[in-house]
Amino acid sequence: MSEPSPMTVRTVHLVSEAGWPALQENLSSLARGYATSTGFKPSAGRLLMLPGEGGAPGAALLGVGAEDGFADQPFLLGKLATDLPAGIWRVEGKVDQPTLAMLGFHLGQYRFDRFKTVAREAVSLQPIPGADIARARLVAEAICASRDLINRPANDLTTESLAQAARELGERFRAEVREIIGPELLAENLPMIHAVGAASAHAPRLIDLTWGDSRGPKVTLVGKGVVFDTGGLNIKPENSMLLMKKDMGGAAAALAAAEIIMGLQLPVRLRVLLPIVENSIAGPAFRPGDIFRSRAGTTIEIGNTDAEGRLILCDALKLADEEKPDLLLDFATLTGAARVALGPDLPPFFTEDDALAEAIERVGRAENDPVWRLPLWKPYRAMLDSKSADINNVSSGGFAGAITAAIFLKEFVRNTRAYAHFDIYGWTPSARPGRPEGGEPQAARLAASLVETWLLRKK
Repeated sequence: MSEPSPMTVRTVHLVSEAGWPALQENLSSLARGYATSTGFKPSAGRLLMLPGEGGAPGAALLGVGAEDGFADQPFLLGKLATDLPAGIWRVEGKVDQPTLAMLGFHLGQYRFDRFKTVAREAVSLQPIPGADIARARLVAEAICASRDLINRPANDLTTESLAQAARELGERFRAEVREIIGPELLAENLPMIHAVGAASAHAPRLIDLTWGDSRGPKVTLVGKGVVFDTGGLNIKPENSMLLMKKDMGGAAAALAAAEIIMGLQLPVRLRVLLPIVENSIAGPAFRPGDIFRSRAGTTIEIGNTDAEGRLILCDALKLADEEKPDLLLDFATLTGAARVALGPDLPPFFTEDDALAEAIERVGRAENDPVWRLPLWKPYRAMLDSKSADINNVSSGGFAGAITAAIFLKEFVRNTRAYAHFDIYGWTPSARPGRPEGGEPQAARLAASLVETWLLRKK
């Protein structure tokens, strides 16, 4: 059997239900007969390899559903990256959002192969006319770098390692990076970060990265960086601990958004704050019932040591809020309640700013990075009341866990009006086009585009 030349460019035909009869007539008799014998229907995501001359692999068919375009699955071309044979391919057919489609392909090429010894043959796709290839690659590189961080196990990604990744990113873009480590956190009035990370052999720390034009709008991104969460003394059960390497997904999302913003050279003054800890169990571990005074001066009673993310975030958010940024966003794998409410693919976000909320929803749809607004329902603040302190870190009942966590964080943001909190899952549990199973820095692409298309135009 003859094989295609290594430089042969083969074609993927994008097939809609309406366009399938005409395309079918233009196929060779061999390819047409093969498609008929397999029962090919151009449903969205259906891929069929057609035989070529001499039985060698020829062109391919990719179903796009009822209409030409990718309205429901903008990342549909990500399927080509995983399901086509290695080689060079070109797409023939209508693509409504070529840059987003190419981004889906690049994101679909991702594999976490840090610990793999077998190389994978690559699928290459020629640029789609009209696509901004440089932008698609820039965004894909940022997202895939952050996927790598989330996928790394905790013995490989320690607090030191995550901080090093932030420093390396800063060096690439000539940003200023400051790192506050261990006891220095107490001297710098960041007591909650210190308390949560005190039991680990890997010291807690805060990364403070600044970049850009000091005269531009101030954008601050805060990301939860818990490199592993045992739950502390309120230890998690085994099945809840298996994926806790991803509990630094908020920090990964903040870094991905920052890399896109810096890579696009957006005219802003960017700041990234990453509180980085490991929530471990040892003699210095913080305990249920302990009371700490936060950076804001607010006293916090520890109702549950497994609600540690909001504790490290509250100090970082207070630090961010002190300079009144024009836009403040935080990202955190914060609550299981968010997943119960909206599932793994649709992170909730919280803000009191209706204009910001509308922009977030619009940009999320445009970037295929969807989120859903939940309310900061003020009457639920009473659920966080403490008899011994100003606030408890968990609510008194099992209701509205994502909302009460967001309300807790909002207590520490008083000066910044344009503030939103994203409660992300940080993980794709089952593979889809453009989204392989594993780590995913949700809302990162949205955040970078929000700065570009909303904040800068507003200013």
